[in-house]
Formats: sequence, structure tokens, C-alpha cells
Amino acid sequence: MASVNMTVGNPTKHLVQYALPLILGNLFQLTYNAVDSIIAGRFIGKEALAATGTASPVMNIIILGISGICIGAGVLMSEFFGAGDWESLKKEMATMLLFGLFFSLLVVGIGICVTPSLLKILKVPQEVMEMTSVYLRIIFLGAPFTYFYNALAAALKSVGDSKTPLKFLMISSVLNGVLDIIFIGFLGFGIICSATTTVIAEGVCAALSMVYIYKRVPTICLRKTEWHMDRLLLKKTLQYGSVTAMQQACQPVGKLMIQGAVNTLGVDTIAAYNAVTRVDDFAFTPEQSISHGITTFVAQNRGAQKKERIFNGFRHGLCLEFIYWILICILTLLLHRPIMMLFVTGEGGENMVEIGSQYLVTMAFFYLFPAFTNGIQGFFRGMGNMKVTLLCTFIQTSLRVIFTFLLVPHMGIYGVCFACAIGWSAMLLYEVPYYFYCKSKSKFVTIQSHAD
Repeated sequence: MASVNMTVGNPTKHLVQYALPLILGNLFQLTYNAVDSIIAGRFIGKEALAATGTASPVMNIIILGISGICIGAGVLMSEFFGAGDWESLKKEMATMLLFGLFFSLLVVGIGICVTPSLLKILKVPQEVMEMTSVYLRIIFLGAPFTYFYNALAAALKSVGDSKTPLKFLMISSVLNGVLDIIFIGFLGFGIICSATTTVIAEGVCAALSMVYIYKRVPTICLRKTEWHMDRLLLKKTLQYGSVTAMQQACQPVGKLMIQGAVNTLGVDTIAAYNAVTRVDDFAFTPEQSISHGITTFVAQNRGAQKKERIFNGFRHGLCLEFIYWILICILTLLLHRPIMMLFVTGEGGENMVEIGSQYLVTMAFFYLFPAFTNGIQGFFRGMGNMKVTLLCTFIQTSLRVIFTFLLVPHMGIYGVCFACAIGWSAMLLYEVPYYFYCKSKSKFVTIQSHAD
């Protein structure tokens, strides 16, 4: 098994080796989302691009809410792995999966029922209302697959194996892209096919992860007698996971509200905003992957009671975040216009390209802020301090939404850039002093037994 013990060895090497597969895996996941948008825009029309863009924040709420619970459970599993507590590790695995079965089915039922009302609240233009509704309902049906893949991936990552989830994401990404090209690009099917291929890819990814764990990972492989929920662990999982889920869901909820402001600006601007948010996702993903590496590193060493190593690894992680920002800033400044031209073809798309290019040139410099906020959030998650990650994200999201509604009527989606920068700045102004305060007062506590 490709598990990695981060309680010994070079911190930078561990973080790079852990984060790189995560970066590649998440980029592949974003790739098949972007493929949907590119193919929808070029082969179905800008209305389809606007529909997928309108649905995107809702999809992100589902995905990030689910992954938030899995991240919380993954922190516990990392701590048990670092402490060598194999019994608790398996109990947490069973608890996470069984809870997820009920949770994901609830998401499906509620999501399908509230879709029409939700789209009305978002002020979706009438010409794309039906298309968006069909697309979103099919995506909701894939929620169980999304949960089980994220849960199984979190289990593998908690024991240091970030490479295997990458392999399965690569397979599902290629599958999704090929199916889209065949059924939409060549055969001319509509947006229903775009959503269906995404769900199929998610299902394949979840199935491959389950088979792999049962065949190759005995440490977290559950026997028939081990499939039951542990009450104490469920309580702690929900303490970690629910706060992390709320924290993860804060940003897409904010994006959903921002989407409502953008939807008043017309189809061209909606389509441009959909395109640039796809680019934002690609820019943010490596920052978030490094953050997850910091989380696992900190959690394992917290379980092993290695305090100095925790802070040393955190410093190395922030250095990696800064180096990455330099790279993404240069690439965005050089390629902003060619990137936007991927999403549309013909003279009708020139206005969309101009709107999106202006946005990306500004955001290239602002990507520095989330590099540091992600790194610090990763540290607090690894230390089990989920409440501060929720509070900081809430501060950032609230200010970003408020300033978006103030600036967008005067500046278009260009105003979203400055609203984001204001939110990230406020987040740093809170969490940096809080980090040094906690460190000086020795408020970073060590792990306790799950029975406490």
C-alpha cells in the first residue's frame, strides 16, 4: 500500500509528494467540468454555457458540502494513523461511509424538489430556465457517487496515499470527455447528455476506489462484522465534518448569491462569468491541494505528538503556496485571451472574450491572497480547530458578497475581482494575528482518544 508516514522525513518532500497528485487529480476533475462548458458553448450554444454556469454554484455547494464532511473524517483518520490506532481508524471508516449513504440520498431528494424554486430565486433568464433545471436535476442524482468517491479518497489520503485517487480521476475525466465529444460534438445530443456523462464518470470513479481498497488496502478494508457506526466517533465526525462542511459550503453559497447579481447583466456576461470562474477553479486548485497536504501533515504529527515538526511543516507549506502564486500569476497574464477564446467561437463571442480577459488580468495578482488563506486554513484543520476555519470563511464570503452587490452594477463582473480581494484581506487580518496569539499562549491542543 502506498501509505506515507509524515511523522518522519523531510517536510517539504512529504508536502510536494502529497500535494502533486492532489493537484493533478483536482485539475483532471476540473478538466471534465470545463470540457462540459467548452463543448456546451461551442456545440449547443451560449445559452447552454449560461445554463451550466448558472448551475455551477449549486453543484459546488453539493460537492464542497460533501467533501467538507469527508475532510473532517479524514482529519480524524490521519490522527489515528499517526498514533497507530488501527481499530479506531477502521471504525471511523465504517462510520463515515454509513452516514454518507443516508446523507447523500437526502441530498438527492431535497435537491430535485427545490430546483425550480431555487432557479427562480437566482433570477435565471427565462430563455435558459428549462435547460438549467434539467441539467441541475440530473446532477443531483449523482450526489451518492460524489459522496462515496470523496469519502474513499479521504480515507486513502489520510494514510498518505494521494496517488491512487488521482489515477481514478484521470480515468473518469477521460471517460467524461470522450462521452461528451461523441454524444454532443458528433451526434448532436443536448445538455441532458452533458449532465448524464458527468454522473456516469462520478459513478465509475467511486466504483474503482471501492474495488481498489478491498483488494489492496487492508488497513482500511472493512470486514462484514465491522460495518457499523460508532456513536462516539459519529459525534466527533459530525463535530469536525459539519463545521468543515459549512465552511466548505460558505464559498459556493456566496458564489450563488454573486451569480444572482451577475444574472442581471445579460447572457453574454453570464457566459463570460461562467468561463472565468472555471479558470479561477484551476488557479485555486493547487493552492487548495497544498493546503490539504498541510492538513494531513499536521494531523499525523499531532497524533504522534510532534509539536515542533508541526510548525516546521506549516512554514514549508506556506513557502510552496507563494512559489505557486508566482507561477499562476505569470501564466494568467500571458494566456488570458487565448483561454477565454476556448469557451466560444464566432463573432458573437467577442464581447464575452473581452469581458472575461479584463477579469483575469486583475485576478492574476489577487491570486496571492487565497494562496496564504488556504495554507493557514489547512493548518487549523490539521490541528482540529474547525471553528476558526468556518469563521474566517464566513467573514471572507460575507464581505465578498456585500461588495459584489455594491460594485457589480457600476463595474460589471470586473467588480467581483475587487470584492474577492477585500474578502481575502479581511480573512488574513483575522487569522494571522489569531495564529500567533494561539501559538504564544500554547492553545494548540494535542489529540485525545475518541472515547474522551
